[in-house]
Amino acid sequence: MTTIGLIGAGNIGGTLARLAVDAGHDVVVSNSRGPETLVDLVDQLGDRARAATAAEAAEAGEIVVVTIPLKAYEQVPVEPLRGKVVIDTNNYYPQRDGHVAALDDGSTTSSGLLQDHLPESHVVKAFNTIFYGHLATLGRPAGDPKRGALVIAGDDETAKGTVRSLLDELGYDTVDAGPLSEGWRFQPDTPAYGMNSGPSATFPAEGHSVSAADLAAALAQAG
Repeated sequence: MTTIGLIGAGNIGGTLARLAVDAGHDVVVSNSRGPETLVDLVDQLGDRARAATAAEAAEAGEIVVVTIPLKAYEQVPVEPLRGKVVIDTNNYYPQRDGHVAALDDGSTTSSGLLQDHLPESHVVKAFNTIFYGHLATLGRPAGDPKRGALVIAGDDETAKGTVRSLLDELGYDTVDAGPLSEGWRFQPDTPAYGMNSGPSATFPAEGHSVSAADLAAALAQAG
């Protein structure tokens, strides 16, 4: 059993909290509005969940998921995340986040920004390519022919191993895209982004699993 802290409790954060609880983990959820706004979510999640501030979730989590709009990444607490595995689910959407020159010119990636903000943490990019409704329903046990894969990137091999194990528990195989600098290969508007939703520009009600081989091929198509 692992305690997973979540900084952000929106669609992806709430879904990951539910999947983690179902897999036998404890979760500590937080958002920008305060623990009192998370009462309903915690009630739904049950005894393995509690609400906290972002700093408390960061302190409590053995693994911590940052799942907030990219524009707010500098608000992520630094000190309690030192030495920890931090999963970054963020995507860069200029229409939401405003333009970031270093992302527009390709000199870094969205997860690279978070890693720079958390220099003593081990950031792993994951869960950014899949619609939360599909994430909730597409997980399958190991060996199931319908089991699909998700992609990760990170600079620390041990941290990536930790995230790979968590993904396995949640029902997904893993494709490793390499270091964080390769995160652009599965950002929005690349072939690997949104593959669980098919060719449509919008997310349909029902998604489909994507094999590790197909996901790796899509990453290669990015360049």
